[in-house]
Amino acid sequence: MMLSKVQLTGTIKLDSGLHIGGNDAFAAIGAIDLPVIKDPLTNLPLLPGTSLKGKMRSLLAKAYNEHIAKTPNNDDERIVRLFGATNGGGEDGDLPIQARLIFRDSILSNTTELMESGVESYTEAKFENTIDRVTAGAKPRQIERVIRGSEFEFELIYDVVNPNEVAEDIQTIKDGLKLLELDYLGGSGSRGYGKVHFEDLKAVTVFGDFDASGINEVLGE
Repeated sequence: MMLSKVQLTGTIKLDSGLHIGGNDAFAAIGAIDLPVIKDPLTNLPLLPGTSLKGKMRSLLAKAYNEHIAKTPNNDDERIVRLFGATNGGGEDGDLPIQARLIFRDSILSNTTELMESGVESYTEAKFENTIDRVTAGAKPRQIERVIRGSEFEFELIYDVVNPNEVAEDIQTIKDGLKLLELDYLGGSGSRGYGKVHFEDLKAVTVFGDFDASGINEVLGE
């Protein structure tokens, strides 16, 4: 069987404000202390593929690994197949294992809807304090968050390497998305940031002849 590529798409919807940090090294006086990362061309908030990939892998490692893995190379086989490893392949185990998943950056997609609802900005400034336990002094700071109700385009590319492993791979992806919904994306999740959920997930074969109907059945369960 030749290589097939399956595109998984959907929508990431924010159920609470979300912060994934951008570059604050050159922030002007009086500006937001911790800005969110934005697309440099449109200045719209974006969710980096690296953040989605890293969070999903971390959550799956907690769920699947029998013991704490010293390195990602020691993760459960189901995780390594999808996310890759720097070694573990080949007869001697010293070759890298190529990831089967490609995570795309997610761009804010419902700008018109947000503007029509009356919001004036796609982000908000949240004021927080850090309290010094010795002096009881407060250190206020402003954290920028992408507002609740924002929607982002979600896209994964899955390489069909072994047809016999597709069902298990898709279940692993589905578990990762569910774990992310039950956890948080970005920073300050224990303080209510970063609650998300996924909508309208579907799979389409964009290269090769693999039949993606079975994947859609699993995603729809």
